[in-house]
Amino acid sequence: MTIGDLGGPSERAYPMAALRVLHVDDESDIREIVRFSLSLDPEMETRSAASGRDALEMLRTWTPDVILLDVMMPTMDGPSTLGHLRENTDTAAIPVVFMTARVQTREVDRLLAMGAVDVIPKPFDPMVLAATMRGCVPKVDPLQAMRNAFLTRTGEDKAELSRLEAQLATEAPSGPALAEVRAIAHRLAGAGGIFGFDELSDAAAGLEETILADEAGARLVETGAAIGRLIAIIESKRR
Repeated sequence: MTIGDLGGPSERAYPMAALRVLHVDDESDIREIVRFSLSLDPEMETRSAASGRDALEMLRTWTPDVILLDVMMPTMDGPSTLGHLRENTDTAAIPVVFMTARVQTREVDRLLAMGAVDVIPKPFDPMVLAATMRGCVPKVDPLQAMRNAFLTRTGEDKAELSRLEAQLATEAPSGPALAEVRAIAHRLAGAGGIFGFDELSDAAAGLEETILADEAGARLVETGAAIGRLIAIIESKRR
């Protein structure tokens, strides 16, 4: 059974995730009310920048989940700032929401065509701004995030299995390397099945069974072949 097979409604009520927001506006009053509005969501971290240049500098050391960007600003306006964001591979994928007092259809269409995910008109309702910002960021299933993290960790397992496979050729039967291989296989067999990686789980379980059936550690050829199968499956899942 995989995570997706677990019972319950199809739309689960997951805990609200933390969200980092960078707000960019040259007007201090607007920055203050936006900070207040977003603080109504206790899981939202907000930082402010007074200009596009300040925002780009801040992004060198801090990465938000979404940027709320004023359109009309001196020196570097919102569209120019967005252009700089898209030129940098570190910031190109950050969702940008424009805020503007010019809400004519032609202007909104122009901003959306630039790549903005939404356009919020001024004046805005401070009581719903946080919810609006959350709606601009793709929802992440925390279980899917855990699944992805598991898959990432298998890269370390693959490297360790490769090292242990080479070590098995030089140590005595039933040595510590064999015990470490079994421990990795046991963990991958259990977690792999839970996260829906059935082929990986089966290969890991097969490796553990091979080790358990060979208590003396004499049939290292079979163990090596089982390690190779597991490594190959890990590689295929991480492509």
